[in-house]
Amino acid sequence: MRRRLLIQVMAVAALPLFVAPAFAAGEGGSGQTTTTCKKGEVWDKKKKKCVVPQYGMLDDDSIYEAGHDLAMAGRYDEAISVLTLAANKQDPRILNYLGYSHRHSGRVTVGLGYYEEALRIDPNYTLVREYLGEAHLQIGDLAGAQEQLQQIEKRTGKGSREYGMLSEQIDHFLRS
Repeated sequence: MRRRLLIQVMAVAALPLFVAPAFAAGEGGSGQTTTTCKKGEVWDKKKKKCVVPQYGMLDDDSIYEAGHDLAMAGRYDEAISVLTLAANKQDPRILNYLGYSHRHSGRVTVGLGYYEEALRIDPNYTLVREYLGEAHLQIGDLAGAQEQLQQIEKRTGKGSREYGMLSEQIDHFLRS
């Protein structure tokens, strides 16, 4: 699996500056090593060095990658802080991981809103549908989860990763 740039960002009051430790990872298997920046710096891919971040210096792809990695590491509030920096507030990838992070932080209803917005923009984004189905299970809505499973099947068939993951979660829900 590709290792991505990890960034932890905290806003400093009244300044257009963000302070955070960061971890930059090279591509998996490329021979690059992981770079650890000291507190208050982030890895700048273009400059290939640690820098003090300033508002607007990170592109949305870097923000997405960092937010995704923070979310997958269980650092949900940090992921939310990073993802909200995106210039394109309508990027379905950003909305998906905002939903994911809020849902895993216990704010399921907020997460549902982000998922629905992502699907409004891209109804074929099946990863959002998988996560939305899981959110429905979290609130006890089996029918909502099954609807998302049907939508995934309609778009990718039963062989997709998203179909398999949500199907497994529904089976687990039914057994418990």
